[in-house]
Amino acid sequence: MNIILFGPPGAGKGTQASRLAASHNLVHISTGDILRSAIAEGTPLGRTAKSYVEQGALVPDDIIIGLVREVLEATGDAKGFLLDGFPRTVEQARALDALFTELGIADVRIVILTAPDQELINRMVNRGLEQGRKDDAPQTIRHRLEVYNTQTEPVKAYYHGKSGAHARRVLPVDGLGSVEDVTARIEKALG
Repeated sequence: MNIILFGPPGAGKGTQASRLAASHNLVHISTGDILRSAIAEGTPLGRTAKSYVEQGALVPDDIIIGLVREVLEATGDAKGFLLDGFPRTVEQARALDALFTELGIADVRIVILTAPDQELINRMVNRGLEQGRKDDAPQTIRHRLEVYNTQTEPVKAYYHGKSGAHARRVLPVDGLGSVEDVTARIEKALG
């Protein structure tokens, strides 16, 4: 099984991704974690991505797609993967579909976490205070949600409209409640 965990910033993707990857023995691929690591290490990718991340903007597609390709090719004989934080644009979703075709990846389920904007803002402000994340400052949070609503929200429509060889199983899941409750809803949706 392969999963794309999708939803707005603060919806709990990172928390749920770790739990799902462990329970299903999947390789957890978090573009956010990979980017933060590259930034911390000062790699060429990290230096390029740093200005985008600190402004709450999306890192350019060619950088992210190349990174995801490398990680997917390195997963080898794993039972599957869980993509967390990718794709974020329709162009990335199309490129990902092409990559899946090229790599022979067929069984992909799209889990979409949902939550009201105010709940997302509250979660990210608290996370910013607890973890000291610069991308969780109130002004940056509002910008990230605006970016999500204009650039990433259309990805849901893209996946809902797919048919034929690239059809994907789209599974909306309510992201409100305890971590355990949300995990149980996701597991039920995955069937």
